[in-house]
Amino acid sequence: MDEYLFQKAEEQEQKYHVEIGNFQYNHEGEKICGDVFLSKRIPDENRVLCVLSDGMGHGVRANVLATLTSTISLNFSLEHKDANAIAGILMKALPVDSELSLSYATYTIIDISVSDEKVSILEYDNPQTIILRGNRIYEPEWKHVKYEGDAADKRVPDLKQCSFIPQIEDRIIFCSDGITQSGLGKGIVMGWGRNNLIRFVRELIETNPTMSATDLAERVVKHASANDLHAPKDDLTCGVIYFRQPRKTLLCTGPPFNMEKDNEFAMILRHFEGRKIISGATTTEIISRELHRKVVDETITDPTLPPSSKMEGVDLVTEGVLTLSKVIYLLNNMTSTKQLGKGPADQIVNLFLDSDEIYVLVGTKINESHHDPTLPVEIEIRKNLIRRLTHVLSEKYMKVVIIKYM
Repeated sequence: MDEYLFQKAEEQEQKYHVEIGNFQYNHEGEKICGDVFLSKRIPDENRVLCVLSDGMGHGVRANVLATLTSTISLNFSLEHKDANAIAGILMKALPVDSELSLSYATYTIIDISVSDEKVSILEYDNPQTIILRGNRIYEPEWKHVKYEGDAADKRVPDLKQCSFIPQIEDRIIFCSDGITQSGLGKGIVMGWGRNNLIRFVRELIETNPTMSATDLAERVVKHASANDLHAPKDDLTCGVIYFRQPRKTLLCTGPPFNMEKDNEFAMILRHFEGRKIISGATTTEIISRELHRKVVDETITDPTLPPSSKMEGVDLVTEGVLTLSKVIYLLNNMTSTKQLGKGPADQIVNLFLDSDEIYVLVGTKINESHHDPTLPVEIEIRKNLIRRLTHVLSEKYMKVVIIKYM
């Protein structure tokens, strides 16, 4: 790696980024989905977990059962419990259909160890997970797990397990049975089925090889809904995991503590391979001086903030603490229906949301202009601002955030 990149980045660099996406439609007439999708990144273990559970039936009752199942599955997977242990706990926790002797929820658990380059999948009664390598089907060896539970329990769950080493451009597609059974009774005699689903996603990827995980999940669910004539007779959920090259963004903010570090500070930005943001007037002046690049002001696009600027080789140049404070506010209050504007903070949020790894270079020199008793405390201390930014990016948006102080 380049000598100017962060030391911590060298330690954490991986061969691929694990992008996670999901999309859902409720059963016709229901306000809540009976399927539950959960995912979690565990930075300390460099690990990713995803769980999809389908509660029997639909509506609130199905959602409660699926929530219980997915939460237990996720929590015990975090503790590295084996398949039998997880199955046993769920068998005891879930109610039973008295006639069919079946549990009231199904599950798919996907455990990705990035450091070990290993994917493990455990399934109970969901449609079999699809793995694509590029746009070709990849079938790992599936093994049936013999359940060694309570002898008095008549249920014998059909547990299946597989593991494989992922590669760049692999995709994992997993769904509830509402997807594969869509169209049943609506012109598709046996329902859409797994083979047709495979054919559909392969055609999508052949047309758009870099399609995001969320976009692919959405296309699958919308097609399944169309099979049901847009009146789904079951909850529709699709999860997608996409292994791809990471998208990187660097944020530089604040002047270095020692002026002797100004050139090194600017060189980190110059040699960074990815998108680049400068936030702060003094920071902009330092980089402009050290790299001999002009700064050109732009028009105001957000009346609550100073305008952004342009600099050669930099994607965005903005004011500092006020803009970053608004970035944090926007990130904390983002919803799927909320549209971002064109202001400097909105542009930073867009860049962050489209990134996987966010590197933050923080100068630690005190900026005297911020020592104003009328200013809120939270924007007076730059480190506190970065701490809040890191928290929302990593916890809410599951971004990898790497910080270097100078």
